[in-house]
Amino acid sequence: MAETAATIYHNPACSMSRKILAAIRAAGIEPRIVEYLKTPPDRATLADLLARAGLTPRQAMRTKGALWRELGLDDPAVGDDAILDAMAANPVLIERPIVVTAKGVRLCRPPERLAEILA
Repeated sequence: MAETAATIYHNPACSMSRKILAAIRAAGIEPRIVEYLKTPPDRATLADLLARAGLTPRQAMRTKGALWRELGLDDPAVGDDAILDAMAANPVLIERPIVVTAKGVRLCRPPERLAEILA
């Protein structure tokens, strides 16, 4: 196993998330897997992850599905705090997968972003 530890905020129902998990394992790393729909990060952890990834909450919000529209989050006037609150309360709104390594945090969409933080 490689030295670099990793954590993946994972949804096993998502093909992209499964692809990234497989790529991490192919690199010789057995990551800590957080199934974020079952064990969502709290608001502070989510805010920290996004800041470390260089993303705004809007950039990390999942816009597939109806919930983001139902909550009015498609309105450009909705601020980051409101989006972050909604993501913390409804983790299905968090785009995936988010991967954390010693080299940084990335939302691995597109999947090539993973290479930026693997050893």
